[in-house]
Amino acid sequence: MKKLTMFLIFVVVSIAAGQDSIITNTTYVDTPQYLKNPLYHQAVGLYEISKIMQADIVMLGNSNIYGADWGELLGRTNVANRGVTSDVIEGYISRLNYVVTLNPKVVFISGGLNDVYNWIPVETIMNDYIFLIEQFRKRGIIVVVQSTFNVTSTWHSADTRNPEIDKLNKLLKDYCKKEAIEFLDLIPFMSRKGAFREEYTNSWGHINPKGYKIWADQLDRVLKKLGL
Repeated sequence: MKKLTMFLIFVVVSIAAGQDSIITNTTYVDTPQYLKNPLYHQAVGLYEISKIMQADIVMLGNSNIYGADWGELLGRTNVANRGVTSDVIEGYISRLNYVVTLNPKVVFISGGLNDVYNWIPVETIMNDYIFLIEQFRKRGIIVVVQSTFNVTSTWHSADTRNPEIDKLNKLLKDYCKKEAIEFLDLIPFMSRKGAFREEYTNSWGHINPKGYKIWADQLDRVLKKLGL
């Protein structure tokens, strides 16, 4: 009887150990960053019911793109806004279909700031950016890459994040030069000494109308250069 008891204890312990092993060896896949953003799901839902069938110009980006009526700023009716607040480049890639189905002539991309603030390595951001650009180019869509905006010197973690943004901009600029892609460098207009200029921000830290006016003027210049 004693031997039988010891055997049962051994079996129970073995099963428990096996269960622990299964739990320990289970691979958990974390939810992608962009899917944790409720505004991403809101935007995609609106894309699904949008009645815009075609747009010559698509503005693709984060809150800086989302925050403006680009048709009004540019004085054009053939512009679609595909900006999502707090979005990262991986999110842009995942909603790429909502851009290409509009059959645009040109896509202006603005992003990377939220990636940097999610502590994603610059090299990873750049790889995502290149993949995104190439998806458009192989479909014959003109791509204009815009410099990633710095944050103001008083913004949280600006001392560590702005240098990373500068690194990303250097990589983007060099890549565009090598691949003969139009690069719109807004840093000379919007930043000073590696930080976004306070006079172009509003009370909640985003671009104000004065900043958007400068941005829109530069976009208009590029569109004329492209013959659009």
